[in-house]
Amino acid sequence: MRSIWFIRRWLLALAALLVPAAAAQDLEQVKEAGVLRHLGVPYAHFVASYDSPEGSRAEGFDVELMQGFARHIGVDYQYIPTTWRTAFGQLTGIGTWLEKGELIMGPPQPIEGDVIANGVTILPWREQLVAFSRPYFPSAVWLVARSDSAMSPIEPSGDRSHDITLVKEEMAGRTVLAMKYSCLDPDLYQLHKTRARLVLPIQERQLNEMVPAIMNRDAESTLLDVADTLIALEKWPGEIKVIGPVSELQEMGVAFRKDSPALREAFNQYLDKILADGTYKALAEKHFPTVYYFFPEFFDNL
Repeated sequence: MRSIWFIRRWLLALAALLVPAAAAQDLEQVKEAGVLRHLGVPYAHFVASYDSPEGSRAEGFDVELMQGFARHIGVDYQYIPTTWRTAFGQLTGIGTWLEKGELIMGPPQPIEGDVIANGVTILPWREQLVAFSRPYFPSAVWLVARSDSAMSPIEPSGDRSHDITLVKEEMAGRTVLAMKYSCLDPDLYQLHKTRARLVLPIQERQLNEMVPAIMNRDAESTLLDVADTLIALEKWPGEIKVIGPVSELQEMGVAFRKDSPALREAFNQYLDKILADGTYKALAEKHFPTVYYFFPEFFDNL
């Protein structure tokens, strides 16, 4: 296993060398270019994109966060739509994704953005590719089912690992909707061991389409992360239920290239500033009104 890990790291380093040096942009180069290029996948209330006569536009928590960061460093803001499968390649210049729990290397490609910000969960495989900002939002993955499902919400035990085991037992023989290349990738949680009947969309689906899909009976249940679950409970009251956790507590961060340390540090300083002056709290409560209620400890320590 150690040799596989070494070979994977070596291939990542080699691929990085193949990316044209001129494509790399740290804080100084972003300021010279006069624009911060924000790669964003439409997701929850972090990024909602739409087309306009002027091109792709977006709104949401991370859009406002990145717009504020762009003003902080004195540059314009540009939104660049992307997908879970392609975002990291567009940031790093290395076409890489997760397949059956293993990183798959693709060919070098043009760098198209300076940051990925759309509620990106900090996961070990992603940390091999990018440098994350300090965590700025809580997360976790839960199992959510239609209210008419025979699956029963677990009784929390106070031991999250035990609770996860109970939820996985509930999955046996049930259809569970999941999504590759995202934080809902079943390979991340060893769901192939649960005897669940995993349903993977043939075409790429947005995370906010998972609950509508189970309401349409594409599956009995779905993996869903915290942000989308909070929104879904408000949007479909009484029509869905949370069975329990599938993952340990997770955190989200803004993704930067590893050769952009000054840009990353500038964002961390900006985050400190808006946490101190109340801007962050107002922004979070605007887009996720109940998140402080569900995760008080995270925000107390932020």
